[in-house]
Amino acid sequence: MGSLDPQVIEDLGKGVIQLLSDGTVLRSNNIDFDYPLDKNDGSVLIKDCQYDGKHQLHLRMYKTPSIITSSRKLPIVVFIHGGGFCVGSRAWPSSHNCCMRLATGLNALVVALDYRLAPEHRLPAAMEDAFSAMKWLQDQALSEKVVDDEWFHDVEFDRVFVLGDSSGGNIAHHLAVRLGGGGGFEELAPVRVRGYVLLAPFFGGVARTKSEAGPSEEHLTLDILDSFWRLSLPIGVTRDHPYANPFGPKSPSLEAVSLDPMLVVAGEKELLKDRAKDYARKLKDMGKNIHYVEFEGKEHGFFNNKPSSKAGNEFLQIVGNFMSENSA
Repeated sequence: MGSLDPQVIEDLGKGVIQLLSDGTVLRSNNIDFDYPLDKNDGSVLIKDCQYDGKHQLHLRMYKTPSIITSSRKLPIVVFIHGGGFCVGSRAWPSSHNCCMRLATGLNALVVALDYRLAPEHRLPAAMEDAFSAMKWLQDQALSEKVVDDEWFHDVEFDRVFVLGDSSGGNIAHHLAVRLGGGGGFEELAPVRVRGYVLLAPFFGGVARTKSEAGPSEEHLTLDILDSFWRLSLPIGVTRDHPYANPFGPKSPSLEAVSLDPMLVVAGEKELLKDRAKDYARKLKDMGKNIHYVEFEGKEHGFFNNKPSSKAGNEFLQIVGNFMSENSA
């Protein structure tokens, strides 16, 4: 009988996710994080909301208490967490702590969304959920109650920025392409995305890059990246699928897509560095408004794991400048 029991065919380690041969997915509820959840001293307001009733998806909003110091209202930063499309949540320390820092450092309303995770929900589920969150934001902008809403009365819905971390950066790319196609801008009116920040975007490809060849990072290896792709991509496709590789052999051309300004950021020692750099270079060669920044000596997660570090503060300054330059 024992030989007929389901076998583990994918294991992300420490029991975080195990995929069994019969399709069963086992997830651990006891994840040992390397850093604690930052306590809120009252300097940031926090609220959870459901944005998709069909799939029971929620988001979390962050902003500092309103202080009349300027006639200009707050921008909105939509934060899309990482986790290889397979793990992560708005409530994880890696998301929550950096969103607290984004809200105070950028003086913005931060909207952090959850999305359906693979392998239970393979791509493009996460990309569809990100668009649903943007439609939810549009609903708030069009609501008759918006002028009296404590969360939205002092924000500018036409000054939205999307910040995606790792797999969230990949999702941000696909959102930018969708909105940059025909009619995308009007589809969200009066919400207007002014720019995208892709922090170490999780892209892939069959051919290996030099940075993927190693060395491994402290918390990330090529085997883990490959596992994420096997668990998240549609069954039977390769890492050259358009969901993984924006410039794969069957990926649609981005030449005619009207992309909003982009800021692409990576750490010098990241396995994903070469793909992020190549992505920015190719888009720049197409004439797109894109800027690439590399953080010396840094590995994957340098901001969301330590958002108040020296590098974290520098990242915030760069993002703040990017937002100011694209807010006119």
